[in-house]
Amino acid sequence: MRKTYTFLPIASLVFTIFLSGCGYNSLVQLDERVNQSWAQVENQYQRRADLIPNLVKTVEGYADFEKSVLVEVTELRSKVGQVKISPDDLSDPEKFKKFQDAQDELSGDLSRLLVVAENYPQLKANESFLNLQTQLEGTENRIAVERKKFNEAVQEYNQTIRSFPTLITAKLFGFKEKQYFKSQPGMEKTPDVNFDFKKK
Repeated sequence: MRKTYTFLPIASLVFTIFLSGCGYNSLVQLDERVNQSWAQVENQYQRRADLIPNLVKTVEGYADFEKSVLVEVTELRSKVGQVKISPDDLSDPEKFKKFQDAQDELSGDLSRLLVVAENYPQLKANESFLNLQTQLEGTENRIAVERKKFNEAVQEYNQTIRSFPTLITAKLFGFKEKQYFKSQPGMEKTPDVNFDFKKK
């Protein structure tokens, strides 16, 4: 019995050294970096979602504005709010694609709303509308920046879990490959939120 008890601390020490040598701690750090980057992406998408009601409210004051576009944007905002994924879902291609598709669809409709708004030059005199222009421009830029940072964090994480010897530790402890944001056709640029109504 005495030999068993003295063996356990030694075995624990050897196991700890093995994990450290095979990159377990590094994998945990990289996983946390991905999670933190994901939180920043979500923050910026939430900020955009919070701006949309104010944009709709400002624009709908113009009686002849295309109501169908406003309805579509409002409905998509609601739909996007229901498509949530947790950090654990970042390894699920189907869930991640569903989230990205919903966000990209909202980006497209928001862009369309702003293009339609160009037919209403009187909006440029609306202080609330102009303020929203600045906020939306900033938010769309931050979304693009945070998505890029997220992809960089995922790339480093994915490369590490596929490299030897950390791939052994990754498989042993269930570290799975995470998904990237991918460019959609026509989505190479952030949505145009320029409210300059001057004719070119």
